[in-house]
Amino acid sequence: GTVIGIVLGTTYSCVGIFKNGRVEIIANDQGNRITPSYVAFTAEGERLIGDAAKNQLTSNPENTVFDAKRLIGREFKDPSVQSDIKHFPFTVIERKNKPTISISIGSEKKFFEPEEISAMVLGKMREIA
Repeated sequence: GTVIGIVLGTTYSCVGIFKNGRVEIIANDQGNRITPSYVAFTAEGERLIGDAAKNQLTSNPENTVFDAKRLIGREFKDPSVQSDIKHFPFTVIERKNKPTISISIGSEKKFFEPEEISAMVLGKMREIA
């Protein structure tokens, strides 16, 4: 059978398949071998992942999430989390002592744990594979 490997990176992710004794990195729908580990939510509630999400960072910064992996497994009060939050254009709040990402979709607020954001990126990588 074919072996597939996924690298879920903090800033970029990629998918490789092992066949004929070598690893081949698979290009995404944009033709890129690496995919930004970004998830964005549009005003209409559409979820964008990868290049599409990163491409609208400047027009929709508060609803574009990146570096979520840096928050996984940490407590909200962790100094590294507090330092990261200062640089993020999106909102990170405390829920049950953990960092939680707060997104506004229209007049509605949605909350995501960093693991959920990473799972969305992982899902995209599975599609590419």
